[in-house]
Amino acid sequence: MNSALLTASELKLQNQLKHPINIRSEIGALKTVLIKRPGKEVENLVPEYLQRLLFDDIPYLPIIQREHDYFAETLKNRGIEILYLENLVVETLSQPEIREQFINEFLFESQASVNGATQILKEYLLSFPTAKMVEKIMSGVLKKEIEISKKAHLYELMNDHYPFYLDPMPNLYFTRDPAACIGNGISINRMREPARQRESLFMEYIINYHPRFAGFEIPVWLDRDYPFSIEGGDELILSNEIVAIGVSERTSAKAIEKLAINLFKKQDSIKKVVAVEIPKCRAFMHLDTVFTMVDHDKFTIHPAILGPQGNMNIYILEKGAEEDNVAISHRSNLQEALKEVLGLSELVLIPCGGEDEIASSREQWNDGSNTLAIAPGVVVTYDRNYISNDLLRQQGIEVLEIASSELSRGRGGPRCMSMPIYREN
Repeated sequence: MNSALLTASELKLQNQLKHPINIRSEIGALKTVLIKRPGKEVENLVPEYLQRLLFDDIPYLPIIQREHDYFAETLKNRGIEILYLENLVVETLSQPEIREQFINEFLFESQASVNGATQILKEYLLSFPTAKMVEKIMSGVLKKEIEISKKAHLYELMNDHYPFYLDPMPNLYFTRDPAACIGNGISINRMREPARQRESLFMEYIINYHPRFAGFEIPVWLDRDYPFSIEGGDELILSNEIVAIGVSERTSAKAIEKLAINLFKKQDSIKKVVAVEIPKCRAFMHLDTVFTMVDHDKFTIHPAILGPQGNMNIYILEKGAEEDNVAISHRSNLQEALKEVLGLSELVLIPCGGEDEIASSREQWNDGSNTLAIAPGVVVTYDRNYISNDLLRQQGIEVLEIASSELSRGRGGPRCMSMPIYREN
């Protein structure tokens, strides 16, 4: 049933029955997930502005949509409820006052390309029905769409050769990064790159105003106004007590420490945050591009994140003596640190691409380590990473492959394309 159409009494009953967020592991049976079907925003990519919009290539829209639909069907066939970001946003903005408030905030955060034409754009966007307005916001607004007669100022009339008033948002199909559910709460993230910073505004509005979520007191562990960046691809929920977070190109140590402090202050389940430093480069964008959990005692890993003798910087953050600080201890061996915090005597690290230097590098570039666990020992992967997939099967993992010729052009895999909302404990 569409939650936006529930009566007040039905909503009350729903609220009494089930809290909408529950993520206490990476591998618990996935029940509800948020995804975004690629749309017109992908077709608004052009070679001149690929770097600005964080793409290396231009996906072919009909095929990337077909591949994404197959991904969604793969999840549905396992009994997983699919929520589409674009639908939730439309339902969230159904009330005129919320819609106008959102447009004001969205345009304020788009000043770099709006170029002073805020009022014109506001009137233009609000002239559409809500669904079309949301599509326009996500796909971008070209300068040529606004009638010249409505451009009253010199800065609006001048052509600076950049085609957009509002940049397209082609990274939206990577729903993992703008926010991350932890326990029964959420971190709504300040993203590092300007091209993606507006994305988390959608999640803020969904949590605050969508009927499915607004009736609950959902803890926000870290909000998007915090000045240091953190992204969901770096946030891994290893167990009810342990969160691992990558110190990466996109996630800062300050944000990790602040999130840890807030978690320790506002809830009792999570006892430790494990900060894992990885090389800060585009190929190793987030922790989940080089490391994911696939079973209780099995993980994928890209061997290139390990230093000499397998050493790397790992910091375990625990509740400090005072409320606003943390106790920090250092480890250098990832396998041993994981065994320690998870209470395991043994665990298996499955290398992306195996031990072959070329295959490992190639398959990591195509997100061979970016698996989405939908149950213990059951993962969704890209079909193109056949060496990594075979190694997973040799370790007893059930591998569900999806087509990936176009999806992979955005540099993100099945975990990147999914934001789990609810898992069984």
